[in-house]
Amino acid sequence: MNLTISGHHLEVTPALRNYVTTKLDRITRHFDQVVDVKVLLTVEKQKEKEKRQRAECNIRVKGSDLFAESAHEDLYAAVDELVDKMDRQVVRHKDRIKNHYSDVRGLSA
Repeated sequence: MNLTISGHHLEVTPALRNYVTTKLDRITRHFDQVVDVKVLLTVEKQKEKEKRQRAECNIRVKGSDLFAESAHEDLYAAVDELVDKMDRQVVRHKDRIKNHYSDVRGLSA
């Protein structure tokens, strides 16, 4: 699995990189056919304080690409929300593959 973490208007510190990597382990634990993960962390230059920290993630899995984004006032909270969204998408993708395989083999309930 290739993992790319980059920042826009933000320096990705080792602590932040470690936090994102630790959180993304949950996704690979649910689905082992992840090919590529790209995470973009952004601080937007808005006047208002709320929801200016953004996290985006592209995950390439066998068969498709998954994308999610999250915005919050705290970057760590945005990463948590992002990983929750990606985890749901990965589990749903895994279920679709499993159900399709069962249907093809004539094993559907």
